[in-house]
Amino acid sequence: MQFKRPEHKINLNPLQRGGILTKEAREALIEFADGYSVCDFCPGRIDLIERPNIKKFIHEELPEFLGCDVARTTNGAREAKFMVMHSLATKAKKKAWIVVDGNSHYSTYIAAERAGLEVAETENTGYPEFKILAEKYSETIEKTKRKGEVVLSVLTYPDGNYGNLPDAKKIVKISHSYGIPILLNCAYSVGRMPIKMNKFGADFIVGSGHKSMSASGPIGVIGMKKDWEPLILRKSKRFPNKEVECLGCTSRGASIITLMASFPKVKERVKKWTQEVEKARYFSKELEKLGLKQLGEKPHNHDLMLFESQIFYEISKKHKKKGYFLFHELKKKGIIGIKPGLTRNFKLSTYLLTKEELDYVINSFAEIIEKYRNFIN
Repeated sequence: MQFKRPEHKINLNPLQRGGILTKEAREALIEFADGYSVCDFCPGRIDLIERPNIKKFIHEELPEFLGCDVARTTNGAREAKFMVMHSLATKAKKKAWIVVDGNSHYSTYIAAERAGLEVAETENTGYPEFKILAEKYSETIEKTKRKGEVVLSVLTYPDGNYGNLPDAKKIVKISHSYGIPILLNCAYSVGRMPIKMNKFGADFIVGSGHKSMSASGPIGVIGMKKDWEPLILRKSKRFPNKEVECLGCTSRGASIITLMASFPKVKERVKKWTQEVEKARYFSKELEKLGLKQLGEKPHNHDLMLFESQIFYEISKKHKKKGYFLFHELKKKGIIGIKPGLTRNFKLSTYLLTKEELDYVINSFAEIIEKYRNFIN
């Protein structure tokens, strides 16, 4: 059996742009590739290991970076969300609900379902911007309170479809006005852009190491206010050193070691976020000149973007490879990351690409359009 990825110059996949390993992480990956290799000197819990110094990373560096009191690593952002939801569900006195934004990731719903919670969804503004408005949280909370107990609000910041960044401070304030804690799902922001939980006033923040922190993963991070530590990180009755929601230990091996190895570079790169936004806006403007349309907020404030492409869809209807033609044409040019079969709508990310690389992608799209000009009605 062979394991080989497509050769490429540029990867546009939003899931991977922020997860590309640093040189330091690649070296650490080889050193700690064997299973539980980070556990050679484990005192009984992974976040207390000092060789390598996971303890300092989790208990000092990560909380400072996230702007929280207490932090842990998890096996992914979805596992972090589940930890919180499951813990709150155990304290609910009646049928329990969570309120989520209308652009939430599917794993938010799955985590809630696994925790035995019902989900109430706020509306977005619909085509073409699909914005999440703060006042919709008030409306949804009011309606949901009549059905049961609302134990948590969740805001996706940004969402994984359009890259929209709602007014998080206002939504946190609204949730707290009802006495409801709020979790920020920052899988596409922690590690890409500067973000601090305490500046928003939120109770929990969740991030993704493999999506946005240059870790091999799967690995997530969670931060919380100290007030929530006794519940979320409660200890086992039988094994008093183990935290129940972490199932004793979470991320271990290559995932956490690559997260730690990349961390110094990640801390530096978030300081250049303004440049990343400028590049994304430039890219969006240039693609729209070619006839594509960027959906979501404008001017855009994130590297993740969704484009509507009637022009490529028209070509696909006449091309022998149908919707797969675009993937193959880009692959010939060394560009991957747009899902095979998609032409009418597709997501991409410009994160950490140079201006020269962006121009190459823009010109490649233009060349493909020109190549099939006679296919367009």
